[in-house]
Amino acid sequence: MRIKDWDRSLKARLIGEAFMNITFWMFFPFLAIYFADEFGKTAAGMLMIISQVFSVAANLVGGYCADRFGRRTMMVFAAAGQGISFLLFAIGNSPFLESPMLAFIGFTLAGVFGSFYWPASQAVVADLVPEEHRSGVFAVFYTSTNIAVVIGPILGGIFFFQHRFGLILFGSAVCLLLSWILYKFTKESLAAETMQVMKEKSSGIIGAVKMQLKEYGIIMQDKLFLLFIFAGVLIAQTFMQLDLLLPVYMSEVIDRQSLGTFFGKELIITGEKAFSFIISENGLIVALLTVSLTKWVTRFKEKNVFFTSSILYAISMVIFGLFGHFYIFVIAMFLFTLGELIVTGIQQSFISKLAPEDKRGQYFAAASLRYTIGRMIAPLSIPMTAWFGFFWTFMIIALLAVISAILYRVIFNIFEQKNAASSSL
Repeated sequence: MRIKDWDRSLKARLIGEAFMNITFWMFFPFLAIYFADEFGKTAAGMLMIISQVFSVAANLVGGYCADRFGRRTMMVFAAAGQGISFLLFAIGNSPFLESPMLAFIGFTLAGVFGSFYWPASQAVVADLVPEEHRSGVFAVFYTSTNIAVVIGPILGGIFFFQHRFGLILFGSAVCLLLSWILYKFTKESLAAETMQVMKEKSSGIIGAVKMQLKEYGIIMQDKLFLLFIFAGVLIAQTFMQLDLLLPVYMSEVIDRQSLGTFFGKELIITGEKAFSFIISENGLIVALLTVSLTKWVTRFKEKNVFFTSSILYAISMVIFGLFGHFYIFVIAMFLFTLGELIVTGIQQSFISKLAPEDKRGQYFAAASLRYTIGRMIAPLSIPMTAWFGFFWTFMIIALLAVISAILYRVIFNIFEQKNAASSSL
């Protein structure tokens, strides 16, 4: 399905979100550095955990709101809310007011509105695109996001630390513009009859949260699935450091570093710019290699792929912790990204194998706990650097990745034994 054949609502989303994502990635990767500088590492880590708790709470009702109030309504509302939130963030960094706490409140509210936005935006694709074309449409949006991950941090490394107020103010304007684009050029994709049925069936937001928690309770009944969730939470502590530990670490370790002499001129790089290039490297590799690597890894046993992914994450953490040179970091990030990519296409497939046919929706919902819980715990890495130092923090995270690799071996061995036993009956 070519883009020119898309519904106008999807085209408007693609254009608007492309600008929003580029703007977002111009400052998001550097927020860990900003909050650590303003509040100290321990307080910054705790505050970011609190921020994630609010986002997780919003995520519990995001899908309910999209069904209850409509996709278009929630996207317009959430994009406008993000714009106002970033405006608060900008005011906290303005020439007339310097308030890191106001900036943190703006950042937290932006995360909450983001949790309202994405379930509705994903549902729009399901509403408007035939099932056989959905994966292709999602792939276009995924590629657009990763292009933003390449471009945004490079620009952010230039503007965030010298022109933070203007940059975040621009981000606010882009979100408000997206809200207007969605209001002006999109239509409600949820049928009025369906929305009315949802309203009649609605048990309120509290009921929606209870229903979500009840569905998550499924993991307590399936010990193998519970083990899979636990392994996922452990490995999440590794890949979520891309936006938490790594920017703080590189800003302190690299400071100003010579990359050598080129055409008779010495090239100097700062920690912030080094990080912006490293995260752009991650986005570029993801954009270029996701499809080919996903096809390639299907030749191997799933348990070997999961195990290898965790070990690659662990090795990258050890390299980051042991060395302090930009070129070594480029190698470490390549291994880090490789660990990310090789499991991208097979995770959902394995979840569907674990899930009974009549409970797949519940299993997929519960599987998101890997990221929900992982995202809440991951900011602890920032205060850990104050408690143990960078080296031991990286080693602890690497150890968690190794433990997850062992757990994945155990999970797949049990799964294979259960399949073999059921086949013999």
